[in-house]
Amino acid sequence: MARTVPPQLETDPPVSGDTPADFFSSAGTRARVALPSLPESHRTIPFSSSASWFRKILAFAGPGYLVAVGYMDPGNWATDIGGGSKFGYTLLSVILISNLMAMFLQALSAKLGIATGRDLAQACREQYSRRTGLFLWVVCEIAIAACDLAEVLGSAVALKLLFGLPLLAGVLITAFDVLIVLALQGRGFRLVEAFVVTLIASIAACFAYEIFFAHPLWREAAIGILGATVMPHNLYLHSSIVQTRAFGSSTRDRREAVHYAIFDSTLALGFALFINAAILVLGAAAFHTRGLHNVAEIADAYRLLSPVLGASLASTLFACALLASGQNSTLTGTLAGQIVMEGFLDIRLKPWLRRLITRSIAIIPAALVIGFAGENKVTSLLILSQVILSFQLPFAVIPLIQFTGDRSKMGEFANSRFTTVVAWVVAAAILFFNAELLWLIFRSA
Repeated sequence: MARTVPPQLETDPPVSGDTPADFFSSAGTRARVALPSLPESHRTIPFSSSASWFRKILAFAGPGYLVAVGYMDPGNWATDIGGGSKFGYTLLSVILISNLMAMFLQALSAKLGIATGRDLAQACREQYSRRTGLFLWVVCEIAIAACDLAEVLGSAVALKLLFGLPLLAGVLITAFDVLIVLALQGRGFRLVEAFVVTLIASIAACFAYEIFFAHPLWREAAIGILGATVMPHNLYLHSSIVQTRAFGSSTRDRREAVHYAIFDSTLALGFALFINAAILVLGAAAFHTRGLHNVAEIADAYRLLSPVLGASLASTLFACALLASGQNSTLTGTLAGQIVMEGFLDIRLKPWLRRLITRSIAIIPAALVIGFAGENKVTSLLILSQVILSFQLPFAVIPLIQFTGDRSKMGEFANSRFTTVVAWVVAAAILFFNAELLWLIFRSA
């Protein structure tokens, strides 16, 4: 039986009498979006404003964890392990600061989706010229491919460590994990969220075991806390998947939905902070404190963990956590790819075709590099994927800040003056560090 959706939700943002009738009606606006974001999952999860606060939290629990997955993908593992083994606990403050920035930006993304009924890609398509929209789509697809590359390589490395499979074979096997996404999404979006949360819990349990045997210097770790990198495609993803909840269209209902969505994403990103900090603390406690300052390869960490910690399961659980991380990131990466293509281009491909395209873009370069350059280039590819993501970030952050700060588009949900100032400070910091990274790359070239 076809799902019934209120007419105004099929084509327009959810509006009420005390909000603007058209959030994107300024000059230069492109053609209106014909379908909602992720139409097969749009408003499929019930949310009642009369329910208890606990039931409301449960109703909105999920999207934040899909977003959090991007902050603990295999690309972060290489940088966290290398940073922990080389610098000890000193980089924990960097992870904390970047995670706080991520929480702030994801809150803006959720607010955009709930307040306007548009995801970030749809908003860009409607507001900017076709040429600008195409440019933003291309750089976003590059970022998604870079993220997918890290997921493919991470899963392939895990399969090699666990089962001895050649890396190239592992890369090719990962082509079939798109079937997981199709099977889960076909049974309801809640199942996708449950699968993701289960894998996150598995990763956390594995690292809790590792940390127990690593005996980190907690005093130094706490001082460090006083790489989770902000993922650009997550800003597109979050503004879409918050719309899977069937909240009301009035200003009061949407404001309540914003509060619960921000609570969900902040809590979930707190778990991502724990995972990234755990990887870095493991690198510091297991390697740096023992004089092993150059453990940057994931495979080296796998080989050294069990003998260094004296725990037979340490290496195996490390590889299991890596595999779970890769599979988790696959889910969110393919969803983000669908959202970006549909939002920017208004092209509706069959889900299996869209995911096949996304995965092929990642698998082909990974297979070529491994085939011609050898398996010792995997870590370099992982780090390169993080660099690409970093450069794409301003092209997602700046439009997001512009849209959420514009009262003519957001109505009462527009950013306050203080929030706007903080947002532009965050954007300036991102631009500064990107320029610094570019300078370092050219200096070392």
